[in-house]
Amino acid sequence: MESRISFHSQILTFLLIFSASSALPNSSQQDPDYLKFVSNATEFPEVDYYDYIIVGGGTAGCPLAATLSSKFRVLVLERGGVPHGNSNLMSQEGFLTTLMDDVHSRNSPVQAFTSEEGVPNARGRILGGSSAINAGFYSRADQAFFKNSQLKWDLAIVNQSYEWVEKEIVFKPNLKNWQSAVRDGMVEAGIIPYNGFSLDHVMGTKIGGSTFDELGRRHSAADLLSHATPFNIKVAIYANVERILLASTVKRRPKAIGVLYRDQIGTYHHAMLHARGEVFLSAGAIGSPQLLLLSGIGSRPYLSSWGIPVAHHLPYVGHYLYDNPRNGISILAPMPLEQSLIQVAGITESGTYLEAASNVIPFTSPPRSFFIRTPSPPVYLTVATLMEKITGPVASGSMRLASTDVRVNPVVRFNYFGNAVDLERCVNGTRKIGEILRSQAMEGFKFRDWFGRKEFRYVGPAYPEKEDEDGLVLREFCRQSVSTIWHYHGGCVAGKVVDSNYRVIGMEALRVVDGSIFGVSPGTNPQATVMMLGRHVGLQIINQRSAVTTHRVVY
Repeated sequence: MESRISFHSQILTFLLIFSASSALPNSSQQDPDYLKFVSNATEFPEVDYYDYIIVGGGTAGCPLAATLSSKFRVLVLERGGVPHGNSNLMSQEGFLTTLMDDVHSRNSPVQAFTSEEGVPNARGRILGGSSAINAGFYSRADQAFFKNSQLKWDLAIVNQSYEWVEKEIVFKPNLKNWQSAVRDGMVEAGIIPYNGFSLDHVMGTKIGGSTFDELGRRHSAADLLSHATPFNIKVAIYANVERILLASTVKRRPKAIGVLYRDQIGTYHHAMLHARGEVFLSAGAIGSPQLLLLSGIGSRPYLSSWGIPVAHHLPYVGHYLYDNPRNGISILAPMPLEQSLIQVAGITESGTYLEAASNVIPFTSPPRSFFIRTPSPPVYLTVATLMEKITGPVASGSMRLASTDVRVNPVVRFNYFGNAVDLERCVNGTRKIGEILRSQAMEGFKFRDWFGRKEFRYVGPAYPEKEDEDGLVLREFCRQSVSTIWHYHGGCVAGKVVDSNYRVIGMEALRVVDGSIFGVSPGTNPQATVMMLGRHVGLQIINQRSAVTTHRVVY
């Protein structure tokens, strides 16, 4: 893909979600209770034993750990730090700064990576994972997801788990000018019915939940640790897990017995399992398959090519990796707009979802030069974005190791629009964007030119002037303007790498619990379902191990 695609994707990423205005200070906020059992990995013993070891304190790992700690001794190993105290992380206004600042530093809460297609992307490297750096939109999965995921779901526990998350960290957003106009434009464009505020996946236009509260403060999966049992849980931050420790059973099946991790000063630590204990990988769609490969679990020929001793031949590790392509437009607004992240969603029957955001973006003069002796102060422009994300997707890619150092990003290819179905879905979504732009609700966002004609002023690619019936122009628009919406998943897909109980196929005491097990993205946004997943699996395990009661555990 051309290099300009990468640059354009980067710009749209910034225009889409973030604002560079001052972040809200949060020094006055009370320290969260979970900090009482969070420590730097350097403070942990070189050897210790636990019932459950969770690799990754992210979107799934935090609710999983909080749940299991009610009955068992749990260790969470998080490679990043804590979000509390970082004003950029904890506010809407700091979102752009978080994504831009020093993302190539190993201390950054964001680990940037670029796919082989040239599309920039990001991984969370912080307690709370990507739920601590994202746009905060919260919406439950569609029902087809549960039927087709090849995982065992107890729908009663699913609903209880969603509610548990929502009670703690989900809020109803207050729509202002841009989001209200987009809502009205979606209804005019036939994305009906209008469902009002709903956390459910419902056809039509709706207002979804937000993990930003009424003061614009972020809440993330890390907040769910407030429900943990303090004396049963330890969270080690800045702990880089290098490999899973394995042993052979009498049946000659490999079994996880612990993990090896390294702290900031390079000291190695062994976290080991008690009898009946398990290791959970919750390191995400990039981290979980990467760690399996580095532990010798994957394709035998591929591991041998890296000189990695093969512990278990499992050929599909790192395969079936997906990312939902995003396309859209950004316009300058003729009036001041509020800062808004994703709040309204249009759920269509044509395989696409529509969303919007608005931001104040600073444009600064070039550095000091012969022509400009003193840099001018930044000029702030209001930018509004309207985008579509396709369902699925159908096309999948894969990841390959770039190094045997777990801290180095793997090589990732998502194969955007590698399947014609995905491209046609993008065309459908792009046409719907055009219908919204032509709605009466959008008239107020046009400028009047010298001849009195009203038009949009685009930042980045303009919406195609002519929509040809055969879709050639729109297909080209989709290919040239493709970007990410950060909803990558797969790599340890159920039925290929894990079984219906999240266990790594052919192994004992090792499960994967995160978005890497999903073969499709769950609805408009995955974070609600990934958090629910952690709670759901934790409750299932407690119920399965409870030998003294026939009643389910519900908290």
